[in-house]
Amino acid sequence: MSLVDHLCYALLWLSFAAGHSLLAGRRGRALLAPLVGRWHRLAYNLVAVVHLVLIWGLGRFVLAPDVAAFALPWWVRAVQLAALAAALWLFWAGGRRYDLARFVGTRPEPVDAPPEPLVTDGVQSRVRHPLYTAGYLALVASVQDPFSAATAVWASAYLAVGTWIEERRLLGRYGEAYRAYRRRVPAVVPRLRAPS
Repeated sequence: MSLVDHLCYALLWLSFAAGHSLLAGRRGRALLAPLVGRWHRLAYNLVAVVHLVLIWGLGRFVLAPDVAAFALPWWVRAVQLAALAAALWLFWAGGRRYDLARFVGTRPEPVDAPPEPLVTDGVQSRVRHPLYTAGYLALVASVQDPFSAATAVWASAYLAVGTWIEERRLLGRYGEAYRAYRRRVPAVVPRLRAPS
């Protein structure tokens, strides 16, 4: 991939960051609700999936059609396999603490539905954003060639910005309870020992 290719791919990821962040908040729900009613969360997730598929497809087939795989040593592949296993576990352990029907949007709800209770136990007692941590690990595990390396870089940049935006939303939603939680538990690098 040339520098221009990287910049184009970065702009595609920037479009996802802007769209995803805009639709994630209360204004985004209000924007989607007139179109899809109580299914706004499902619509939000479907828009995100379609957007990601378009980004990956345009990047892969237009910007980097013929990328050769890296000759990675066995120990790097072993680290990637461990990262993938950890990512899958974190997706499971973190995701099961949420109301998945609400998270995915398969259960309709009004735009002004009250937020879920703040989850601070289980894996969330060691890391505040286990799904973002899993995302970083999955990206590391996916690097096989220059295109997947670029994807890991730009998607990780999105996750970093997404974490910052999510932190602001959670502070606004849960106030002092979230501030206290934030003081005790790291954002994306899990603490190894349980808090006392």
